[in-house]
Amino acid sequence: MTQKTGVDFYSVIRERQSIRSYDPSVTITEEELKELLREATLAPSSSNLQPWRFIVVTDSAVKADLLPIANNQKQVVDAAATIILLGDTEAYKRADEIYDLSVEAGMPKEARDAYVPRMKEYYRTMSPEKARSVALIDGGLVAMQLMLAAKARGYDTVPMGGFSPEKLIEYFQIPAHLIPVMLISVGKAAAGSGYPTARLPIEKVTSWNKLEQ
Repeated sequence: MTQKTGVDFYSVIRERQSIRSYDPSVTITEEELKELLREATLAPSSSNLQPWRFIVVTDSAVKADLLPIANNQKQVVDAAATIILLGDTEAYKRADEIYDLSVEAGMPKEARDAYVPRMKEYYRTMSPEKARSVALIDGGLVAMQLMLAAKARGYDTVPMGGFSPEKLIEYFQIPAHLIPVMLISVGKAAAGSGYPTARLPIEKVTSWNKLEQ
């Protein structure tokens, strides 16, 4: 099993970049992928409902089928794994399970009993558009944490929005309450891959106390 590199947080956020060319000889064990997902799911989410769901694609035949769904992006077949990130618009249905675990972790049962019924009703009556928005926002949070956790372990990633949601849903028989958020390939960069990138100066994207055009 690959060990964590021990690099500091600031090195991770500065060195992470989206990699589209991967060494196809590199594999990642199922156990390490599970550990990576455990670290990713420490991310925050609305009411701690954790609406993220994952399909981890490592099988070469499934990778080949996923390739055209992902607009023939070669990283889908060359990377060690591609993680399909889904957002559950009915995540509130697991509220009891989640908050029972929270009680085991130390939350006062009285607080759980007072909060959970109100919270479940709020999400149950939420509009479909709002539920989708919540799932997408929380999906973005867990995706970024996954990519940083991967980099800390010495792996490279790339998030992908270029895929057919309809074909993905059809192939994996994804139910209606789960919405595709993105694909994330994970592996080791091929030699010579990746180019330097730049970010806009913070002054060009930040206003103070009012929006400046």
